[in-house]
Amino acid sequence: MRNERHEERLSDEELELFLQYLHRFANHDLDLFALMEVGDPDHPAYVSFSRAPVPGTDASAYRRP
Repeated sequence: MRNERHEERLSDEELELFLQYLHRFANHDLDLFALMEVGDPDHPAYVSFSRAPVPGTDASAYRRP
């Protein structure tokens, strides 16, 4: 995983902190805001968080860090 703002790879400590915040978000704040547009403005990626997998997808396809 990379820090796009600084053009460098996240350290192990930064990645661990990110995953902690992600798990905290999923446990407490998921219902407050769950849609984001990220990445290059010319080629954005749309990210959504939900409590259920995309319809038709086996839940085992999702990797848990």
